[in-house]
Amino acid sequence: MDLGLKNRNVIVAASSDGIARAAAEKFAGEGARVAMCSRDAKKLNAAAGQISERYGVQVLAEPLDVTDVGAVNEFVKHVAQEFGGVDVCVTNAGGPPAKMFLATTTEEWHRAMELNFMSVIYFARAVLPWMQKNQWGRLVTITSITVRQPVSDLIYSNAVRAGVLGLIKSLSNEFGKDGITVNNVGPGYTATERLKQLIAKRSQEMGVSPVEFEAGLWAEAPLKRIGQPEEIADAIVWLASERASYITGQTLLVDGGLFKGL
Repeated sequence: MDLGLKNRNVIVAASSDGIARAAAEKFAGEGARVAMCSRDAKKLNAAAGQISERYGVQVLAEPLDVTDVGAVNEFVKHVAQEFGGVDVCVTNAGGPPAKMFLATTTEEWHRAMELNFMSVIYFARAVLPWMQKNQWGRLVTITSITVRQPVSDLIYSNAVRAGVLGLIKSLSNEFGKDGITVNNVGPGYTATERLKQLIAKRSQEMGVSPVEFEAGLWAEAPLKRIGQPEEIADAIVWLASERASYITGQTLLVDGGLFKGL
């Protein structure tokens, strides 16, 4: 199936590993030019080199912190200069620490806002004018199942990421006339480094082995397993494609059926 992404100019934020790295690779596999960024320069450059070599496409990699608005603006400007514009932007950032409410701090709340909400605004503000020029664009955010079904000790994620839904709905309403779609992907439990850290923390607190705790996570989802980054990436790439041209303002949960609502 031709997704219409060949020679498109794609930004994937925080893409040195995990879901976003898998998405960058999927876009490259479709023949898109890919711009990657991450705070970890060594890991980022290694990932970009592997993707470029494997798929023979242009890959631009630049280390930056997605909470630095100036760095985001300069990165997007550089991508547009190198590629000739920006067609697709996938926003992403690391998750905030796992905490119950009374253990939270004001400083961490501000950090969570910068990391998981303001970073989306920074990228959106920088890329949307480029998309308007071509009357075509895709903005896809990566959040979490917590936007629909809160997780007990992920209070920062439960609260802050939900705000992204209001943002994408507003942006989809405002920029639909410009041929731009804005959607969100909410992963469930996925085999990433962050999940490993959460499993280690929770299993220690509960006095069980990480293996036992992880098995309990599997049992919660109808598919009885944890998702793989590539499976989430498939949904991201599809929403960025021509095939999803009439879908905007939506959140697609990729969670193995973990969400229990209608």
